[in-house]
Amino acid sequence: MVTLRELTVIRAPIARCFDLARSVEAHLTGNVHWGEAAVAEGGIHSGLVDLGQRVTWRAKHFAVWQRLTSEITAMDGPVYFQDTMVEGPFQSMQHDHIFRATSPDITEMEDIFRFAAPLPVIGRVAEILVLRRYMRRLLRERNAVLKELAESGAWERLLPA
Repeated sequence: MVTLRELTVIRAPIARCFDLARSVEAHLTGNVHWGEAAVAEGGIHSGLVDLGQRVTWRAKHFAVWQRLTSEITAMDGPVYFQDTMVEGPFQSMQHDHIFRATSPDITEMEDIFRFAAPLPVIGRVAEILVLRRYMRRLLRERNAVLKELAESGAWERLLPA
């Protein structure tokens, strides 16, 4: 199993950061170059994902279209939520999102992202050689987009009033 940790400092209130991290539209904004789309298959396909709700994501990775269904399995807004893969290409995947307000307009967003590739021996080699770096890059790109959205006026078109 691989564990990735990322810390992103955002010049925006904690509630805005928390909601953007749960926004289907914000997620898609950060993944358009991967051809990602929210697919409504027993889950939501727009808005803010809440406790117990699922989203099925469809994206092209390594030249192959894949589907991943995640569910919000824990939530304590606006400081924490967790999403867990319930169907998808990994043996397991869990993502903890932790938010700390260091001032009224500064938020630390910490990601703890754990995943295990399928196929024990081959999967472990793939984790070491490819997946760790690839998933870290995706996480950093997603966080850069969330930071940009939160710090600009663009968040207003994505979050409910």
